[in-house]
Amino acid sequence: MSLSKTIGFISGVNECVNLFQWARSAISSLHTRWSGTQDQKLQDEVLQLQSGLQRLKDTLPAMYDLIDRAERRSHEDCVAKLLPNLKDAVYNADDLLDEFRWYVQKVALEGNAASQSPFLEFFDCVVQGRFNKVNDIIERLNNVSSELEKLGLREVPQRFDKSLRPETSSFPSDREIYGRDNELEKVMELLGVPKKYTGVHSKRKRGSNDASTSTSISNQGSVPILPIVGIGGVGKTTLAQHICNHLRVKSHFNLVIWICVSDDFDVKRLTKEAIESSSGKQAKTDHLDSIQHVLRENVNNKRILIILDDVWDDALKENGQCWKKFCSPLANVCHGSMMLITTRSSKVSNALGTLEPFTVNCLENDIFWDFFKLCAFGSNSSNNDPELECIGRSILPKLKGSPLAAKTLGRLLRMDHHTTHWKNVQKSELWELKQEETDILPALQLSYMYLPLHLKRCFSFCAVYPKDYNFEKDSLCEIWVAEGFVEPEGDIPILDTSKKYFDDLVSRSFFQKVYGTYVIHDLMHDMAQLVSKHDCFIIKDTGDFQKVPHNVRHLMILDSEKFDCSNLLSLCKHTKLRTILCNKSLWHKTLASVMDHWCTELWQIRVFSCAFLKEIPKSIGNLKHLRYLQISGSCHLNSIPLQFCRLYNLQCFNALECVVESLPCDFDRLINLRRYKSQGFVYDRMGQLHLGTHWEHEVRLMKNFNQFYGDLKLFNLGALSKDLAAEIKLNRKRYIGSLTLQWCLWISQEHNEMEVFQVLHPPTSLRSLKLMYYPGESLPCWFQQQNACNEIPGVIADNNNGCISVFSSLTDLDISDCDKLSNLNQFLQELCIEDCPDLVSIGRANAITKRKTVSLSKFDYIVFHEYKFIFLTGRRIWLAKVVNVDVIVNLWIDVM
Repeated sequence: MSLSKTIGFISGVNECVNLFQWARSAISSLHTRWSGTQDQKLQDEVLQLQSGLQRLKDTLPAMYDLIDRAERRSHEDCVAKLLPNLKDAVYNADDLLDEFRWYVQKVALEGNAASQSPFLEFFDCVVQGRFNKVNDIIERLNNVSSELEKLGLREVPQRFDKSLRPETSSFPSDREIYGRDNELEKVMELLGVPKKYTGVHSKRKRGSNDASTSTSISNQGSVPILPIVGIGGVGKTTLAQHICNHLRVKSHFNLVIWICVSDDFDVKRLTKEAIESSSGKQAKTDHLDSIQHVLRENVNNKRILIILDDVWDDALKENGQCWKKFCSPLANVCHGSMMLITTRSSKVSNALGTLEPFTVNCLENDIFWDFFKLCAFGSNSSNNDPELECIGRSILPKLKGSPLAAKTLGRLLRMDHHTTHWKNVQKSELWELKQEETDILPALQLSYMYLPLHLKRCFSFCAVYPKDYNFEKDSLCEIWVAEGFVEPEGDIPILDTSKKYFDDLVSRSFFQKVYGTYVIHDLMHDMAQLVSKHDCFIIKDTGDFQKVPHNVRHLMILDSEKFDCSNLLSLCKHTKLRTILCNKSLWHKTLASVMDHWCTELWQIRVFSCAFLKEIPKSIGNLKHLRYLQISGSCHLNSIPLQFCRLYNLQCFNALECVVESLPCDFDRLINLRRYKSQGFVYDRMGQLHLGTHWEHEVRLMKNFNQFYGDLKLFNLGALSKDLAAEIKLNRKRYIGSLTLQWCLWISQEHNEMEVFQVLHPPTSLRSLKLMYYPGESLPCWFQQQNACNEIPGVIADNNNGCISVFSSLTDLDISDCDKLSNLNQFLQELCIEDCPDLVSIGRANAITKRKTVSLSKFDYIVFHEYKFIFLTGRRIWLAKVVNVDVIVNLWIDVM
């Protein structure tokens, strides 16, 4: 079973094994502090803690599965009351383990079995501190799950309840279809229905609309498929119903078949329904082969229109084999037959459709107003109460042109035509209004219920953002990772997995792309707020501070001049907060203490974002869970406190507009840091480190950035002095995989390039080195591989003492545009040299030939070029535009 966070929890327990072993060892090493009885008691407490966490590890996967099932029955009052309690208990368990894992990292980075300080902190805070509540959490989880089991949650099928998703038929509920005349005509045109009603079944040749125009899993070469796509409640089914009953459609097709699919794509059930719809008779057998033969006979040599209403991703199961199996009896229908499917999912549309999908959008304003008046007043006349009409027009924007939303609000308004009632509806958020199971938000909630658990967590979190918020994909995906919503998938970078989650939600219409960013439809946002009303909250004005849910986990604070220090400090009572997104500037001196208080009281914070900060307080070291820190505005941070280096879980520090003067000396303890952004200094662990042009500032940041991982590029080295180059301490950055050093030919060199290059010696674990525009004549001493001393491979020794670097991992060297370079004595697996016309010597060169064809028995690679070739035994060298090399030594070679 693949469940969000569960993998992280289990791996965390496994990692803790080492910590438990360390704790028991520490107890033994410090036994002189206690008597034998106390020593044994400590050992027992550590073992009990280990046992308790193991029980949590065994329990939690089932708890997440129970949450998933409970959300499918959250329309039931009893389940709806217990669901927040279950979530709260599970989140508490997750927070508990996450804090424990922080101690695992602390011990690995700071302590060992002989050290008293880490153990005493571990003992005080963990064994005798809040971790003695492990059993309380387990007991609460058992109690809540037991109550839900009594309600039958264990037996909940993974299908929509019929009360939530009533079966549709071909008969429309509304006699008229408002504002869809153009869409109706367009769809009938796509189905090949003639514009003129003939009264008889017309015959026509198979046209372009009959052919498959995409590579899908559908029945290619058989019935063409037109998908109708749109969000829930927009009118897809209504449009399909009116098409089904249109006289021109009935005249054109011999047979019209209607099937309500929903989320259960059962081939036998759907085949039986197709038989009933086509013949009016029930299938007499349950044998698949038999009923498929019956269906084939019913549709054989007929021009049919088959409408599959409400198709979900379940139709794609078994790699599309179920869909192909359902379509197989339709192979012998007449040319001109068509299939129409309605779906909320563009994933379904792209996979099944053979024609371009037809998207149903919301109604235009004027038409929508007429429809809304009909729903709210019972008529669309102009004789309605003018004051109520004015209120109705102010309500209209929140419905976003959705016919089902108009029906929902119209029903609520029509219950009472008093101004007070209408104003109350006007002031309320849509998600706060009580709705029937077939109203707009329950209808949209079906889309949420159908999501796998990991996507539910990701989308429901978005309720913490206001409506019309422009989401940037990369930023949101980073936050999802920080929140723990993304499951690791083998060696795939976890951010790539998070982006895949985002793309899945886009394909299911939860996000819509607008001018390079993404937005959530207002009605979908209302639905998100409905399903996460206990977890997410947005503070818009001062009155909202009193409305914050007791166990809120994610909080957005919009900017307002009315918010003062006391308002913001009142949030300290919400100690379970995991997210604070504060758009209010904390720069002003009256608010300077807010951040310090939050860091002191709100220890569970994983994601913190603010507009402006005057400084980062020392108390930030308390945030053991913190993974994502963002300062979006332009600030000048003179220093980052040393306590910042205790944020062992920190993954992303984004302060792109901020000038950070220096990083603390223990900054390399942030071993999980994948992204760092400040003005002129951007680090991406999955990519590269990009530097600006102000070397002094950048060197102050680089010298303590030893956890750098990936590809490092240093440009404009001509402007770098020897002293500054030494401060970078490049040899300490042992995780560098690829290093690029580039000088600028068009800028005069201000320093001795050889001296600068000499102090830029990289770590011995380096795998790839690229030199560009180096103006020197020779390479530094550390570059040469000699036997001047017997140092262990991979250790850098002092050149002044006659020892040199041994690059045991270096396999790739690329040298380009180094005009003055005159000699190179290297022995590598791969060497690329370009545009170095004065090069006259290459060590260990074995052969040079101008012949076009060469046969070798001792060499790994042959590289052909218009100039000359050099081959080294068991190695490869590629030379381009190297014309002065004329040394041939000691080679056994056949030249044909």
